[in-house]
Amino acid sequence: MFKLTSLNLNGIRSATSKGLEAWLAQVKPDCICVQEVKAQAVDVRGRFEELAGLRGYFHFAEKKGYSGVGVYTRHEPSDVIVGHGSSEFDAEGRYVELRFDTPSAKRSVVSCYFPSGSSGEERQQAKFRFLEEFYPHLGQLKAGRELILCGDVNIAHQEIDLKNWKGNRKNSGFLPEERAWMTKLLNEAGLVDVYRKLQPTATDEAYTWWSNRGQAYAKNVGWRLDYHLASPDLAGSARAVEVYKGQRFSDHAPLTIDYDFSL
Repeated sequence: MFKLTSLNLNGIRSATSKGLEAWLAQVKPDCICVQEVKAQAVDVRGRFEELAGLRGYFHFAEKKGYSGVGVYTRHEPSDVIVGHGSSEFDAEGRYVELRFDTPSAKRSVVSCYFPSGSSGEERQQAKFRFLEEFYPHLGQLKAGRELILCGDVNIAHQEIDLKNWKGNRKNSGFLPEERAWMTKLLNEAGLVDVYRKLQPTATDEAYTWWSNRGQAYAKNVGWRLDYHLASPDLAGSARAVEVYKGQRFSDHAPLTIDYDFSL
């Protein structure tokens, strides 16, 4: 069994100060994909290269205290790809891919942090540019290998993916264009939303992010922004899923899925 977790840390120093390492030692995932590391290489060195016996590989943003993604793994990758070749977005630290290739299989685990457009129109347009260029990258990747992309996608796909869908139809994260992009990714590019494969009708228990305003967490006024997006064969091996809410490491909850394969 391959246990894979995704978590937006909202800062690696903050999340580890809230007990993340002890939780990882207890849960024992094979890999955890993390987003919003909010650190540079100098900050990670000597402290965060490993967490609970898992070795980390990172894509840091050039801007300090911003973005950044990583994959912590207990298995040695055959290759590490940092960035997806974007002239605009690779500087923002949004993509790291670990390859676990054998003579019989080519598999990738990707940690990705999609841009947010909630700060204003300029960043919303950047988000649209990211989606436009990232779609063919995922298609090319899927054409050559099996993959699981974990990450904060910053899109709630369906009405059941957020509490207040009626009030958010004109807000970033639930815009028609964003939702249509996700539909196209699933229906035409052929990736699978693994959580929805296992839990097709879940609503309140599906949320992975809560605003820090208005007691959103206490009232469970949440959004499902964190995903496992997988090629069909790997998605078909998914057996169990959990959104862990026993502790809060950030404003996101860890999303863990057990897959019936091994590296």
